[in-house]
Amino acid sequence: MKDKYVLFWHRRDLRITDNVGLHNALTSGYKVIPLFIFDSDILDKLPEDDARVTFIHQELEKINHTLKKQDASIAVKHGKPVEVIKELINSFSVVAVYTNRDYEPYASQRDEEIATLLKDHDVEFKTFKDQVIFEQDDIVKDDGDPYVVYTPYSKKWLATLKEEDYKSVDCEFHSENYANESFDFPSLEDIGFKESNIKVLPYTITDQRIDNYEDTRNFPAIEGTSRLSPHLRFGTISVRQCVQNGLESENNTFLKELVWREFFMQILWHFPKSVTNNFRSKYDGIQWRNNEEEFKAWCEGKTGYPLVDAGMRELNKSGYMHNRVRMLTGSFLCKHLLIDWTWGEAYFAKKLLDFDLAQNVGNWQWVAGTGCDASPYFRIFNPTTQIKKFDKDHIYIKKWVPDYQEFSYPKPIVEHKFARERCLEKYKSGINS
Repeated sequence: MKDKYVLFWHRRDLRITDNVGLHNALTSGYKVIPLFIFDSDILDKLPEDDARVTFIHQELEKINHTLKKQDASIAVKHGKPVEVIKELINSFSVVAVYTNRDYEPYASQRDEEIATLLKDHDVEFKTFKDQVIFEQDDIVKDDGDPYVVYTPYSKKWLATLKEEDYKSVDCEFHSENYANESFDFPSLEDIGFKESNIKVLPYTITDQRIDNYEDTRNFPAIEGTSRLSPHLRFGTISVRQCVQNGLESENNTFLKELVWREFFMQILWHFPKSVTNNFRSKYDGIQWRNNEEEFKAWCEGKTGYPLVDAGMRELNKSGYMHNRVRMLTGSFLCKHLLIDWTWGEAYFAKKLLDFDLAQNVGNWQWVAGTGCDASPYFRIFNPTTQIKKFDKDHIYIKKWVPDYQEFSYPKPIVEHKFARERCLEKYKSGINS
């Protein structure tokens, strides 16, 4: 009689520790075949040296190396998920597919297709909450409606939180329940990619970094942020561990950033149209200028505003941009240049190592003033005074824009006072009453 198996499908959880879905698979009573699919529907849109694909591949190699010590391996496949899973359930006697939930519109559509396939083959599809503490309708208003303002959402999130919500789950104790199967591990070239020169840096969540987070996080020249975002995005660390670290600090600023992450995730889940449409439709009448030459100058870090340009050059060179500078570059694009936030969102989506659809859309609509709980449209950052506040010694600027005092450095693309007045006029006239 053929052995029966469950597949555990890794997606945004590239770890074999503290993983809810994996824990449930390993305690299911069946041998577990771990699986990762390089989704061709996603990869076909990416450049061949995409740094995120390199990072995923490296993390999968680490997982495979660990599994080999237990005479197991991870099945790493390339193709359309529905076709890959169909092939596996035909090759093995699979009784169930376990995975952790993903809340993006594409993921929901994909999982519906997978669920239909598995039902037709009499295979269970079991999904679990893992990449967030609270999901979907876990934190809603008393009348059941979703929160669209951060502060009341965060208050309820914190008031609801119990130790069981962030307690880690044990996977190692059950590691003998992996299937003794050996799968060929594909190279990057096998899936049509090559190694990127851009690297994901290690995260830092020491007590000192978290305790000082509020005081240091706004200064791009200081190593004051955690570098956690790409690791949370791809699940090389569990959100439960991050919350535990945040709760151990007397300063809750770090913890509240994790709540912002979940706020935007539930917004995207409840309002999937916000991916491409203004959350607040009253701003649909704004007449964006959408000047392509000015957009190109912004992308290349050649606006003539050193702090804006430093941020864009850091992004292009490293795949990162400091959080404070993200706000400035985003505001500059939308309000100084009057370019539609969706242009900036798409550029960041291509470049950011930590690209997460919910966070990217939520934050871009925040700086544009068109989103839920957004910065008001009349709040327009002055890109010169921002230097005095956050990089007064020009350390960050000198690192990324060494030419900022040279004759070759471009003149400001637009004068601040003029741009501010033009923005206010365009927004006022574009608001649908």
